[in-house]
Amino acid sequence: MNGLRVIPRASFAQLPWKNGGGTTYEAIRVPPGGDPFSWRVSLARIDSSGPFSDFTGYDRKMVLLQGRGLALRFGNGKHRTLQKAGEWLEFDGGVPVHCDLLDGPCMDLNLMVSKAMRTAARIEQLDRNLPVEGVQGQTTLIFSLQDPLVIDSGDGEAVRLEPWDLAVLSQGSARLNRMAPDKPAASAVFIAAISR
Repeated sequence: MNGLRVIPRASFAQLPWKNGGGTTYEAIRVPPGGDPFSWRVSLARIDSSGPFSDFTGYDRKMVLLQGRGLALRFGNGKHRTLQKAGEWLEFDGGVPVHCDLLDGPCMDLNLMVSKAMRTAARIEQLDRNLPVEGVQGQTTLIFSLQDPLVIDSGDGEAVRLEPWDLAVLSQGSARLNRMAPDKPAASAVFIAAISR
């Protein structure tokens, strides 16, 4: 993967959960196909309450995208609730998790990264253009939660990123711009940098 690559939501691969309890839509897996993987980005549709799959050896980032929310009970005694789109959390993929839906199905974004790698993730509220600096040996992921964005990678070409599409930046830097700069509310963007 060189430069900037956009993976449209329509091309995500539909797969069953590892434990068979739901459906995931895989955007990218590195390396492609098979296990173990170094990192993976997917959308998960949660239709019913139940346990999450075991991903021992991975750190997970999970962002609520759609639905009225869910409550998570962890095997280490912790509890977390996500009720609004854009709320997110990080947790150890090897800790048992039971998910209780609060009021109907939900969709969430999942980033799973091997513990042998480093990840820095954040959600930015984009109300003006935002530079994203690339670093040698690092992969940067850009995912818009609700609004279309324009990504300018500095080579004279601007790429449109629709909501729930994934942009993968593997070299150089980019600048994010809103498609509707006059919209009063900021646009939420998930950004993660992965490196060894």
